[in-house]
Amino acid sequence: MKILIACDMEGLPGVVDWDHVSNKHPEYDRYRKIMTASVNAVVGGAFDGGASQVLVADGHANGRNLLLEELDPRAHLNIGPDFPYGMVKGIETGVQAVMYVGYHARAGTMTAALCHTWSGSIANVWLNGTLVGEIGLNAAVCGYFNAPVILISGDQSACAEAAELLGPVETAVVKRAYSYFGAECLPLADAYQLIAGAAQRAVTRLKAEDAPAPYRPAAPITLTVELYGVDKVDQAQILPGVRRLDSRRLEYTAEDAILAYRAFQTIAALAR
Repeated sequence: MKILIACDMEGLPGVVDWDHVSNKHPEYDRYRKIMTASVNAVVGGAFDGGASQVLVADGHANGRNLLLEELDPRAHLNIGPDFPYGMVKGIETGVQAVMYVGYHARAGTMTAALCHTWSGSIANVWLNGTLVGEIGLNAAVCGYFNAPVILISGDQSACAEAAELLGPVETAVVKRAYSYFGAECLPLADAYQLIAGAAQRAVTRLKAEDAPAPYRPAAPITLTVELYGVDKVDQAQILPGVRRLDSRRLEYTAEDAILAYRAFQTIAALAR
């Protein structure tokens, strides 16, 4: 049983400021260690639950954040840029399920630490009319490969978003956000124990055929992206096949989740 661990940073224990996750700030090195320890907790829990292989996808920023020398040696690590499958790189290698670590809520969510969707240009994203963030966008790619998301760790809003969209995933709430830049955080040892236990339960449920179903928006998929600035839409509307709905929204119809994801990545890149 092969498990993919898809990790980000904004939903990690203790992270409440962009300085914590920027490689240009001294705080970043602290949180690289917390990121690696959080992933190790999932790796350990996954193997305790019955996983036979674990692949880790470093999905934050440039994809070069995890410390390989401190990573559980049973795990293989995908590092580097996010193409072609974005934050779930490696999903195409025969993965049975996916676990999210350090994930955050979508842009505009109340009481959610550092909530955003992909970049500062993205206000909202819909798949077939359903509002999604990175949780849903990445889950749709996983679903294309018939892999369900079975675990998420992050703040309470990210975990609630995943459960509402994806079904009864295992959750590990490692902090309770009370604002964009504030949260009540668990002690690290408690957070890691919580993550490991949720990961073990998630794999145990997967083996027992009690996991959530893969997330598969019906094809063709209508992708709608709302950007924060009219100028950003001016830039992004050059994508072939895109339709401009109004001053801030673009729409694209894709044959499947992969093409919808790549269209979203292109719009986000053009809108920088």
